[in-house]
Amino acid sequence: MTISLSQFDNITEKLAFLEARLSDPAVLGNQTEYRQVAKEHSHLKRLHDGYQRFRKILSDIEENKDFLKGEDDEEFKELARLEIAELTEQAARVEQELLLMLLPKDPKDDKNIFLEIRAGTGGDEAALFVSDLFRMYSRYAEMQGWKVEVMGSNPTGIGGFKEIIALISGEKVYSKLKFESGVHRVQRVPNTETQGRIHTSAVTVAVIPEAEEVDLVVEPGDLKFDVFRSSGPGGQSVNTTDSAVRVTHLPTGLVVTCQDEKSQHKNKAKALKVLMARLLDKMQQDRHDKISEDRKTQVGSGDRSERIRTYNFPQGRVTDHRIGLTLYKLDQVMLGNVEDLIIPLLTHHQTEMLRQVQ
Repeated sequence: MTISLSQFDNITEKLAFLEARLSDPAVLGNQTEYRQVAKEHSHLKRLHDGYQRFRKILSDIEENKDFLKGEDDEEFKELARLEIAELTEQAARVEQELLLMLLPKDPKDDKNIFLEIRAGTGGDEAALFVSDLFRMYSRYAEMQGWKVEVMGSNPTGIGGFKEIIALISGEKVYSKLKFESGVHRVQRVPNTETQGRIHTSAVTVAVIPEAEEVDLVVEPGDLKFDVFRSSGPGGQSVNTTDSAVRVTHLPTGLVVTCQDEKSQHKNKAKALKVLMARLLDKMQQDRHDKISEDRKTQVGSGDRSERIRTYNFPQGRVTDHRIGLTLYKLDQVMLGNVEDLIIPLLTHHQTEMLRQVQ
């Protein structure tokens, strides 16, 4: 695919218009609008600068071609040919960068996320792997400068979790982690295994964009609240007040429980935040399922019941089944170094999108 010049019509005028808006007192006084304009300006500036660089490279190629036509010295002609070859490679790289910038943006890419990890088949071993995966994502978040806040958890008492839900906030969290949803399979020898047999367990990961007030409106009458006494693993009492909160969205039947905080008010706020995100996610999933063409731009089917990755501890191997990628650096991955998995997934997704628009 090649870039169409019409895609850059009036780009200089558009950039000047946005720069003027950034100086407008009305925009400066509205932080939400200012952030939107600044974001659009930043994107258009990168596009403008990239296109100017692309045009300069194409101009240099034409100058060298004209030089070849009128030059008799073979040594100078060879230098011109080498420069043409190098400039042609540069043009291809810059064109690819521009094409990626022209792709439609996922409006959710800049959102914070709720990371939900739940134990599947495998009993205690699956619950322990929930803890391992949460630690892995938490360390990756720390490397990215993101904030992790646990919204709710169901510990097993042996260091694992039946489920854990966390809010991860920061710059472009969803854009990096959106392909982590699905079934993560682990193969390893449990500490309790006396004969050295490898056990296979499964954990489900869901990455849900945080809902904002403008995204979703819920009628108060659609919500039912229940309060009860918090309890820890094995029924051990966490406190002696009815601080735990269960909120049910009556039209859909979605239920969220939060008991991590000692304050009923804080548990209610957290539960509502998770519920709103799940409701918005459900609406978007339903819409997504109705548009089958969207499947072509996904990494895998997008189904959270799909097995996406296997972590094989005896072999030190991690395999992403959607793109056929295998890395023999499982120890590093579990320490939070998951960029070598995330970047190839993003690249694959972008390649698929480019193929769709050709």
